[in-house]
Amino acid sequence: MALSQRLEVRQTQGLVMTPQLMQAIKLLQLSSLDLAAYVEGELERNPLLERASDDDGPAAEPAEAAESRDEPSPSDWTGDELETSRSAMEQGLGTELENVFPDDAAPRQAQPEAQQPAYSEWSGVGAGGSDGDNNLEAYVSSETTLAAHLAEQMTLAIADPVRRMIGQYLIDMVDEAGYLTGDLASVAEKLGAPISEVEAVLAILQKFDPAGICARNLTECLAIQLRERDRLDPAMQIMLAHLELLARRDLAGLRRVCGVDDEDLAEMTAEIRALNPKPGLAFGSTTVQPIVPDVLVRAAPDGTWQIELNSDTLPKVLINQRYYAQVSKTTRNDKDKSYVAECLQTATWLVRALDQRARTILKVSSEIVRQQDGFFVHGVQYLRPLNLKTIADAIGMHESTVSRVTANKYMATSRGIFELKYFFTSAIAAADGGEAHSAEAVRHRIRQLIDGETVDDILSDDTIVEKLKSAGVDIARRTVAKYREAMRIPSSVQRRREKHAATA
Repeated sequence: MALSQRLEVRQTQGLVMTPQLMQAIKLLQLSSLDLAAYVEGELERNPLLERASDDDGPAAEPAEAAESRDEPSPSDWTGDELETSRSAMEQGLGTELENVFPDDAAPRQAQPEAQQPAYSEWSGVGAGGSDGDNNLEAYVSSETTLAAHLAEQMTLAIADPVRRMIGQYLIDMVDEAGYLTGDLASVAEKLGAPISEVEAVLAILQKFDPAGICARNLTECLAIQLRERDRLDPAMQIMLAHLELLARRDLAGLRRVCGVDDEDLAEMTAEIRALNPKPGLAFGSTTVQPIVPDVLVRAAPDGTWQIELNSDTLPKVLINQRYYAQVSKTTRNDKDKSYVAECLQTATWLVRALDQRARTILKVSSEIVRQQDGFFVHGVQYLRPLNLKTIADAIGMHESTVSRVTANKYMATSRGIFELKYFFTSAIAAADGGEAHSAEAVRHRIRQLIDGETVDDILSDDTIVEKLKSAGVDIARRTVAKYREAMRIPSSVQRRREKHAATA
């Protein structure tokens, strides 16, 4: 068989992932906060982009229409703002014991984001036309960190330079909860100091504010706080040594080992519950951002659901075509023209990408509401099994697109705020061969059964399985145990012990 070379012309179809297409896909999965930060960066980089107010009209007029004008019409900006923006443009062209201690963290609530101060839309231009000499960051107060708080106290409590060095080393080992991580023997070895000296410095640090700081474990943390309150008596020391009994609510065992009656045991338990198991969280804690829903669902008068996007989470940007037409007439070389054209192309793409992202979120959310209508009407027990493919097939999109749209997005309903991925649950077969049940709905039924049990009728996992099967849910015992542990519900033995102790 002879080998020869020849030229052939073939026509094939393929998807080319351009940088703009890849960026548009990335925009789909960004949360509202990340999207706002991205748009803010584009506003600073692109002089043709500007923020849109609520009373603005269309997003942008066609570029051809703006270029076809002999004389550009006056911009909506004032003369000073136009000159400032022109200057900027030209410059740019030229250059775990949670059963003992209740979780006191406040629940995240859906609140509208606070109105942020308006930054200048043009790079290099200060707010109000100032020359930029004033540093606004100098007027912003900083939050005191735990390490700084402890170091400030150490300068007053320890005068010896060697002990200060040891103390600073130990302070650097304190985690955000206030506990000392690491071993004192290794610290002594690294610093070349006697272990007794390191222990003496640690004893000084443990007297600092807040009480319980620099403890090596939970027992020591609670003991430090009780010692400060003058309540570390022998009975309390025994209770601290048997915290696992308190975590299991084994009050009978605690009475036996502590040698106290019911009244004293109740007082001791109340005192321990009043302590702070993580004293360091009061300093330098990370601010938790409130959840801002992306989609709002309301009941319409006709019995349907009204679905709309939250306008507060949608960045509003416009393309200033008048300014583009004015600047494009003043360009003198190919480099300037290329820069202006690139800015216009990027701005146009961003406006279209944001609009497409909003339409896609609304389309996916509408289909989710349609599929889970029973949940919105009757509650979580009517949540249907749902997967990405069902939504993708219904709206004519790919599963990966639906997965990106539902990531980091939240929906505000009359039953609360839920992540969009909450509505996608696995299916559990029905005992009678009927419609499958949602895993979330089954978990809700398990919780209802356990909440309704009495002291004399504690339900075991096998009993829960029998009750669910009688209700038409075919589920295994290990699945019930897995769901119960995921909801942090103790076993039937521990629940029986707790209920008897509560009624004793």
